[in-house]
Amino acid sequence: MKVRVTVMLKEGVLDPQGKAIGHALGTLGFAELGEVRCGKVIDLDVPANDAGAAVTQGEAMARALLANDVIEDFSVEALS
Repeated sequence: MKVRVTVMLKEGVLDPQGKAIGHALGTLGFAELGEVRCGKVIDLDVPANDAGAAVTQGEAMARALLANDVIEDFSVEALS
């Protein structure tokens, strides 16, 4: 079963990559943007038979390696 792990910097943590993207979009004519945040998306094919077990495995992987709990939050969703 496939799961998607989305990792984003926590609120209050500076996001220089998001800031650079926001600035570049502004210079390209996309004015009036609010805050731009940048993160990462990891799709995994985990050995699980149901969505609950797959999400549990994805959460364990995120805590162990994919996300830094000090500065990042993550979410895990099962994909069909």
